[in-house]
Amino acid sequence: MPTLTVGALYERMRETLQLELLGSADGLQRPIETDDASGPGLVLAGYTGRFVHQRLQVLGETEVSYLRSLSADVRARNLAAFFAYPIPCVMITKGQELPDGMEQEARRAGIAILRSALKTQEFYHLLAPFLEDTFAPTTNLHGSLADVYGVGLLFTGQSGIGKSECVLDLVERGHRLVADDVVIARRKGADVVLGAGHPLQRHYMEIRGVGLIDVRAIFGIRAVRQQKRIEVVVHLQQWKDGMPIERTGLETALTDILGVEIPRVTIPIIPGKNITVVAEVIAMGHLLRYSGEDPAHAFNERLKGHMRQKADVQRYLLDDDE
Repeated sequence: MPTLTVGALYERMRETLQLELLGSADGLQRPIETDDASGPGLVLAGYTGRFVHQRLQVLGETEVSYLRSLSADVRARNLAAFFAYPIPCVMITKGQELPDGMEQEARRAGIAILRSALKTQEFYHLLAPFLEDTFAPTTNLHGSLADVYGVGLLFTGQSGIGKSECVLDLVERGHRLVADDVVIARRKGADVVLGAGHPLQRHYMEIRGVGLIDVRAIFGIRAVRQQKRIEVVVHLQQWKDGMPIERTGLETALTDILGVEIPRVTIPIIPGKNITVVAEVIAMGHLLRYSGEDPAHAFNERLKGHMRQKADVQRYLLDDDE
């Protein structure tokens, strides 16, 4: 599970969100455990029955004006109940002045207050993607990722099978390298998995017998990209007698990556086989299916239609003989 502290959020988003630190600086050490941020709602009115205190608490103009409308003793009581929870931090939008007693209560509780000059809607619009990206599930995959005709192909297989060489050949043919050897996969939303290279390894490839090469320096900036959605897994496997092979493409194998099912194509490696051209065909076939055309199923339907037509003719001839 990714970890994030209030201090890390403050440092990384201070300029983007135009943040100012108020309250207790000790609160910068508090952990943020969820990507949710919302207003406290009825908690400020004293009702704490359904309060999700793990969220970042954002107070806009409505919440601040409500607190100001309360009498001093009611406001103090409600703020004390609010800050009694182990909330990560409080965020104030539109550069508003804090209601009387809020900063003192936050200091007593050791909670930081981050004030932003942005309007509430704009604040949420910038904060939400940052939190979603930070808390997105991630994993490291052994393989090479390439952008082929706009399709993200993840090449997998045992070490030395030829993954890097295949991607290098694709780059030479005008396609793009995303990551080699180690692919950092991150799920975005419910069904998108993005792949990227390690920041220190980006654009470099290890070619056995040659060593490390800088793809961007050799082939130019257009030969690389920072990240790409993983859309098809191309598994390279050494050919063995009796090895099961998909011959028609009617059945699609799937691989689970971070809870998302990705189509998988297994390519047997035999001498003389042009894996690069096969990879390009896989990418173009994926684009066809994405646009609603499936050659394998279309051919199967034509074949079944021909067989039905032939059977109907035979039945007609038999009925005629009778």
